[in-house]
Order: sequence, then C-alpha cells, then structure tokens
Amino acid sequence: MTRPELYIKATKNAQDTIAYGTKVVGGVTKGPKVDTHLDLPLFGSMEKAVEELKPDVSAVFIRGSLAADAIIEAIKAEVPLIVSVAEHVPVHDMLRVHEVLRTQSKSRLVGPNCPGIIAPEQCRVGIMPYKQYTRGCVGIVSKSGTLSYEAVGATSRAGLGQSLVVGMGGDMIPGTSLVDALKLFFEHDETKGMIVIGEIGGEAELEAADLIERYRRNTPKPKPIIAMVAGQTAPEHRIMGHAGAMRRDGVDPTAREKAAALQNAGAVVVPHPGVMGNIMEKLLASYESGNFEYMGKRKEAEPIDIEARMMRNRIDIWGRYAREVESNQALDTVPPDPNGENRGSGLLNMR
Repeated sequence: MTRPELYIKATKNAQDTIAYGTKVVGGVTKGPKVDTHLDLPLFGSMEKAVEELKPDVSAVFIRGSLAADAIIEAIKAEVPLIVSVAEHVPVHDMLRVHEVLRTQSKSRLVGPNCPGIIAPEQCRVGIMPYKQYTRGCVGIVSKSGTLSYEAVGATSRAGLGQSLVVGMGGDMIPGTSLVDALKLFFEHDETKGMIVIGEIGGEAELEAADLIERYRRNTPKPKPIIAMVAGQTAPEHRIMGHAGAMRRDGVDPTAREKAAALQNAGAVVVPHPGVMGNIMEKLLASYESGNFEYMGKRKEAEPIDIEARMMRNRIDIWGRYAREVESNQALDTVPPDPNGENRGSGLLNMR
C-alpha cells in the first residue's frame, strides 16, 4: 500500500471514529509538512504529541513493514494503550517490540493484525464495522476479526449487546492475549458474560482454559463463558488466513483438543458464532436466577505448564528463523530506524 493510500484510509477511519463519538485529539506523521488535518494538530514525533496532548490511546495506521518502529515510539512515549491494525508485521519485528514491552509497565499493545478494540456507543479504536455494535453486557475477545463480528451480530440480535470487544489478532506474537482480555472481563462490572473465540495455531486457548478453571474454582459466582475454536477441519502445516493460524503436527494442539480443554475448564463450547446470542441469553437468565452451573467438568490431567510451553514456542520461533538465516533465505524484516523516519501513528483520546 502506498503512502497516499495510507493517508486516505487513515483519514477516512479518523472521520468515522470522530463521528462515532471517540475524542480524537491529533496525529503523528512524517508525511506532508502541514500543521493540521481534519482541524486537528499534527506532530512530527510521538514524543512531542504526547507532551502536548497527553493522549490515552495511539492508533497505529501504517503498513506492516514499518509498524514496529511506530509501536516502539508510542511505548517509549508511555502511551497507555496502543492499537495496531497492520497485517504482515514480520515476526522478528514483533520480537523486538516485545523486548521493549517487557522493559516497562505503562503501555499495553492490542494487535497487530487485528480489528482493534471498542466499547460500543462510547469509544472505537480500530477498523471494525461499528454500526452493528450495541452497548450491553457481553465481553468478547477473539483471534478472528470476522468471527468477532458474527458474535457481535448474534449478541446484538439477542438484545444483550456488548460491554467491550477486543480483537487480539491472529499473529504468532500478539500484544494482548486471550488470558489478558479474560482477566479484564473478570473484573469489569459492566461485563456479565464472556465469549472467547480461538482458532488453530499456538496454545493461547489452553492458557485461557487453565485461567477459566482457576477462575471458576476461586470465584463464588463466576460469570458464564461461551467459547468457540475455529479450524476443526484445517489441514496441518498450512496457514489459514492469519499468520498464526497454522497447526504444526506434534507441536500445536488441534482445534478439537483446544475446544475440549475449554469445555473441561467450564466454558460452554459452541460450533458456530450464530448461536452465541441465544445461548448466552439462556445462560445469563440462569445466572441471574441463581441456577447457573458450569456445564464443563474438568477431567483429571497433568497441569498445563504455561511457562514451559511458551518457552518451547519461543525457542522454536528463534530456531526456525536462525536456520533460514543460515541457509541465506531472505527475512522480511525492517531494522530499527535511527532517524525516526518510519512514523505514521494517529493519536486518540478516550476521555
């Protein structure tokens, strides 16, 4: 995508976001030398923009090959929430981003390769089709943007609406995980029920299952949770849309294994997002009447060693790319930009 195309898309998104009610306070760009755009101030660096505007959110609208530098710039400027929608961010670049994320505690990243995050009828940061969202009580976190839209449609039709919807993205190394979003929903007063949508690739769903089991065990009245795992018939060793949506034989669990883990942990597993609204409506009615019980029964099994699994995957990623370097295969990555030329993030404020 060319730079003019990016400007057009980011501008249209900003206009829609402002019309939705989100308070957009300015932008950051290394493009045309202008001081304002859409009657909002423009800055040449995130540091200067943060100094002047004190934003709560930075929305990064820049192509994948340059996204890492814009994300890192926002982290260093201590923006509390950073949302990156870019697809095709190189794995090595995201490893670099995570190294920076781990050195601090003031910024959280959602994405990349995601539709963003939305509090319906309050604030929208991303590219989701916001007109079908309605304010309500169901929190949704999904690897798949499209399936999250289906879940939104189902809960809106059921009259439940959504409290918060987090599109975590389908890349191998996301900024925010299923576990991160679930922890938020557990403590969020407006969220009465939760929907988790996973897919093949990685082990995030197993981590979520482990968290759900502990939540159910330690909470007197746990909120109902619906889950779905896409990719039941997906072939092995083939990427299915998302960079992270690939099951490696002997390494990654199957979609059925993930669904079983979630069901055994206590989530109500469904085969299709279209039924989520009606099922959640029934679960919430039972929950409010005091008759709700989790349908799943956790089977006796060895505990999930999350740290060991994550380390194994990390080693596998580094090893695979090291082998590519040794065989002189080109890596699609962008080195750090010492002159700060790769900027293009827009500021948003949710106050």
